Amino acid sequence: MTRERNQHVVPTKDGWAVKRAGSSRTTKVFDTQQEAIERGREIARNQRSELLIHGRDGRIREKNTYGRDLNPPKG
Repeated sequence: MTRERNQHVVPTKDGWAVKRAGSSRTTKVFDTQQEAIERGREIARNQRSELLIHGRDGRIREKNTYGRDLNPPKG
């Protein structure tokens, strides 16, 4: 079984957090979503994983793959 390393940018009561998928612990909390996205992107690139960006409502609004994409777009 592979270990999930995807990073999520999620809203919190204190700002925006970067969290690893499956972890209850937060990597770091930022004042702005943009700061959290930049850090999450850096981690995802280093780990060759996915970055999932959530909106204020908690729903995923964007996904970016930094590594081998198992489902690349057609065309």
